[in-house]
Amino acid sequence: MQNKFYGSFDTDRIEVDKTGGSGDHRTSFQIDRDRIIHTSSFRRLQNKTQVFFSGEYDFYRTRLTHSIEVAQIGRSICNRLNCTSNLLNDDYQIDADLVEAACLSHDIGHPPFGHTGERTLHRLMREYGGFEGNAQTLRILTKILFGPGRGMNPSRALMDGVLKYKTLYGEIADQKNHFIYAEQKPILDFVVGGETFPELLSAGKARNRFKSIECQIMDWADDTAYSLNDIADGIHAGFITVEKVHQWAETQKDLTTADEALIEELIDAMRRGRVESAIGKKIGAFINAAQLETSERFLSNASARHRYQLTIDPVTDAACSLYKRISLGLVFKSRQLQQLDRKSDYILSRLFEVFAEQYISPAPGVMRFKLLSDEEEDLIEAEDTEAGRARIICDVIAKMTDGIATRTYKRLFDADFGSIVDLI
Repeated sequence: MQNKFYGSFDTDRIEVDKTGGSGDHRTSFQIDRDRIIHTSSFRRLQNKTQVFFSGEYDFYRTRLTHSIEVAQIGRSICNRLNCTSNLLNDDYQIDADLVEAACLSHDIGHPPFGHTGERTLHRLMREYGGFEGNAQTLRILTKILFGPGRGMNPSRALMDGVLKYKTLYGEIADQKNHFIYAEQKPILDFVVGGETFPELLSAGKARNRFKSIECQIMDWADDTAYSLNDIADGIHAGFITVEKVHQWAETQKDLTTADEALIEELIDAMRRGRVESAIGKKIGAFINAAQLETSERFLSNASARHRYQLTIDPVTDAACSLYKRISLGLVFKSRQLQQLDRKSDYILSRLFEVFAEQYISPAPGVMRFKLLSDEEEDLIEAEDTEAGRARIICDVIAKMTDGIATRTYKRLFDADFGSIVDLI
């Protein structure tokens, strides 16, 4: 049965797809999902920080396990909407494979060391076009997933599904995050079918709120996963304890009665050793909190993907915000994590400094060393501008896992580390 929710506008790709023959039984969106899963970029997420450094303990979440959890939640939201919303029916449904593909790939552009790594790379790349995890995800999918100039040729709907932000770098003064690269404007133009954004969405934060329904589902699934699962990891790691939660709550002057009830509920689960089951129930509640409403807006005439708005029950949305606040106050701002974040910033800064000295703007008389692969050096050699060379260096660092970044740093700066037989 053909799903009338989607048409050729949604399945179009920037380039003619020569890989899928007439005998391929998969839908366009299943092909998107499968291409993501079977890539080194996706596998690298298993050694990239979610909250705690990957590899510290086996049961802490990494970017990979987080992405898998987001995909499960996203599919569940999608399936529930398809079954319960009177706006959908058997031949007019949100595609769960497309939602899953967006969820699996939403963090594929994140660098090593979590959000600290993202902030560090943006600081280092500010004069060269900036760095943003979401923009890097789009760059990987469209340009470099399978090698230089060889992206996965994603469908328009998938690109729109991962594009949480549509503001171009440079359109807002002193952009710290929430943008895509200025050179990605042609991709953005393709995603919106060459249409001109209306004045209300011409630039700035308003445009970042313009998201397809699949992107909205992915975004809520992401919020659900990290707001709840960061709490669980924080408890297992000993950062969130009954005493610390009590102390934190006493310092908050704006907690509502509902907030206080949620805090007591969390404390009770911790005391009874039922954190995992309590979090599991909350995930189910967060999934059920999402509803579908019609929304006539830009591109609604071109695609059903822009005819609907995901609305979240306000009580659940407030609970999500509370759990984020607890994690921020007790985990992310803790002395231990801040010290590790400082180290992460230092490692990536030194790596960028060395690569910049060798490849971006080498000074006369500086001794040259081969620090990158033949392919990467050829790419840099072919670039005419410092910004172009810097972007290649940024790609090299951003794709590193926590372990590879640490080992590369040690090989370059630790006199007691390294061997000529090292492969990575």
